[in-house]
Amino acid sequence: MMTNDTNKGIPAGYRRAFRPSLLVAVWLFACFSGRAAERVSIFAPANQPMLEFALGDLRSALTKRGADVQTAAQDSANIVLFDAAAYRSLSGAGNETPKVDFDFKPEGFSLQRTNGGRIWVIGADSAGLMYGTLELAEQIRLHGLADVRATNQNPHLVERGVKFNIPLDLRTPTYTDPSEASQQNMAEMWSMDFWTGFIDRLARHRYNMISLWNLHPFPSMVKVPDYPDIALNDVVRTKVPIQKFYELGNGQECPDLMQDTEVIKRMTIEEKIEFWRSVMRYARERNVKFYLMTWNIFDWGIDGKYGIDIRAENPVTRDYYRKSVKQLLLTYPDLAGIGLTVGENMANYEVDVKEQWAFDTYGQGVLDALAERPDRKITFIHRMHQGRVPTVDSHFAPLLANKNVQFLFSFKYAEAHVMSSTVQPYANKFVQEIKGRKTIWTLRNDDNFYFRWGAPGFVREFIRNMPPEVSEGFYYGSDGYIWGREFLSKESPTSRRLEIEKHWYHWMSFGRLGYNPDLSDEWFAQMLRDRFPEVDGKALFDAWQEASLIYPLTTGFHWGAADFSWYIEGSRSHPVGANDKIGYHGVEQFITQPVHPGTHNQRIPDYVKTVISGQTSPLKSPLQVAAELHAHADRAQQQLRGFPPAHDPELARTLGDIRSISLLGRYYAHMIAGATHLAMFRSDQNPATQAQAVAELEKALAAWKDYSAHARERYKNPVRLKRVGEVDWEKAITDLENDIAIAREGRSAPAVK
Repeated sequence: MMTNDTNKGIPAGYRRAFRPSLLVAVWLFACFSGRAAERVSIFAPANQPMLEFALGDLRSALTKRGADVQTAAQDSANIVLFDAAAYRSLSGAGNETPKVDFDFKPEGFSLQRTNGGRIWVIGADSAGLMYGTLELAEQIRLHGLADVRATNQNPHLVERGVKFNIPLDLRTPTYTDPSEASQQNMAEMWSMDFWTGFIDRLARHRYNMISLWNLHPFPSMVKVPDYPDIALNDVVRTKVPIQKFYELGNGQECPDLMQDTEVIKRMTIEEKIEFWRSVMRYARERNVKFYLMTWNIFDWGIDGKYGIDIRAENPVTRDYYRKSVKQLLLTYPDLAGIGLTVGENMANYEVDVKEQWAFDTYGQGVLDALAERPDRKITFIHRMHQGRVPTVDSHFAPLLANKNVQFLFSFKYAEAHVMSSTVQPYANKFVQEIKGRKTIWTLRNDDNFYFRWGAPGFVREFIRNMPPEVSEGFYYGSDGYIWGREFLSKESPTSRRLEIEKHWYHWMSFGRLGYNPDLSDEWFAQMLRDRFPEVDGKALFDAWQEASLIYPLTTGFHWGAADFSWYIEGSRSHPVGANDKIGYHGVEQFITQPVHPGTHNQRIPDYVKTVISGQTSPLKSPLQVAAELHAHADRAQQQLRGFPPAHDPELARTLGDIRSISLLGRYYAHMIAGATHLAMFRSDQNPATQAQAVAELEKALAAWKDYSAHARERYKNPVRLKRVGEVDWEKAITDLENDIAIAREGRSAPAVK
């Protein structure tokens, strides 16, 4: 009996998918030799959704290079895609395979070429095969088939995720709901089109997780058997203009918002459940898992039913939460895990009471679900915001010991502002406390909502500085913004694009460098050449990075740790954070605000004392910070002047954002210098010093006017943000004029009443 040697050593699933009698094998001689493109053949296993997704990109890249893409048997295909297990089986049977000397980790891959010019992608698993195929597609797109380079890659961080505050409904709000971003995006949270586009882009950027954050999501996502009347049909949004602050998630379901509402989508709870099952299933097919994260204790959407309230001592509340957690995990088989915060609505309870409640509800709910589904694996995330490690260890011992539970801590690594410093000391004590156990870092961007930001050099150094012994990974996102569909741009063709599409370079930087921090600046420049072929990629890389570094340099000097303490694009905070009734950060705030402890910057009062006393300091002075801001703005604008007029609208918008950021940098340079001279004048009483303060603040006003005018040409403003209130660039002009008057008259700003 004759055998087909082509199938020798190939696992059965691979053989079924590719019968040589039905497939055409064509060598790549023409493509490799530079002649007119001919057919390119691919061997790949069937019925692997992750790989099918990546194959779409590979076929597209080859087609754009002029190839006629076909499928073929393994022994004759030009491109061979295998997972590591199938590769070992094949090579062990004596088939021709490339030598791969690589210690695969989950999601890793090896891309190799044989002496005959064939290309092999071997993935550690389905995810690794997807990433390796995406890598091959990218190389073909950037360099062409003949210049594909061998590479071995394992993920630097296991978890590379998104922090996504999700506005499910007025009745089940997230932290961000009292804001335009939330109201503009609530309907999108129930759109499959949004999620497929969002997830596809995340997968290409090597993200593998979405964490959804909501104060009390259960009524919008599950139907709890013992509490059926709590489940909410339809999606409801307020029609009342949001014009005030709502502290710490409280009051967001208050009567004024409920006075005038609208149903924006008709859905039964059963349809909602099927929707989220579909979203999670789709994400699983892109190697993107879902976590659900909560704050506690909130009872939005319950309306007092069954006697449930926000009291930890209420046994009905405990029972409801426990059964909700269990039902959530049973309802969604593709939900990878759940996380909680023992706050921000438990301030009246001692830590022991909070942790006992958390275990009795969330912990026991997880154990109840595992009792019914003993083969289920669950990740449990305990945020350390308002919690303590020893207390967690004590109360959650049964979960920590459960082999089906991956227990992760979570900590705000850079407070609310990643864009502040690549050195973050806030977690040092926490790292010692968890003693080598794993944490997932919360990385917060409550700085950059308007403009396209991109500084891969900063991101690379930031990620490399994370303590490797405890770092499972990160989820990156905002509390003050919803990364849904864009609504701030005035350009109508792009006004409702995905935010992740507009900010592709920003999100790509964190995802790709989280997977591989060895990606070079040249690689990013190549990506820019590919995206914007009408300009030099290296010059665009330099301009973009120079401008973007204005964010961490400014915030590292003018430091407000919390999200409500500082927002750079509006030079404001919540009024409490500014010690100012309108939240404006002007000359007085720049004099008194602390510096980030990881920057080696010197506060203005300390600088004045140093100079007046005739001493020196190893710290970076405020005037040096101002000079560096000028230098970043100068270099960015110099590169911009070298670009020809942009024909690509997206390139024009990108260059416009770079210019806006550079103008903002000039403003902060002058403001910091003006504040420094004013503080010095208050000590030395030298009229020349006062004149310097006035001159710098006048330049700051001019720079702010330039910034405001340029930004308002392309963006809607004012805008209401959840954590800092209304951001109005034009209104700030009056405040700046008052700063000049303060300096000119030699007085201090009046105290807040």
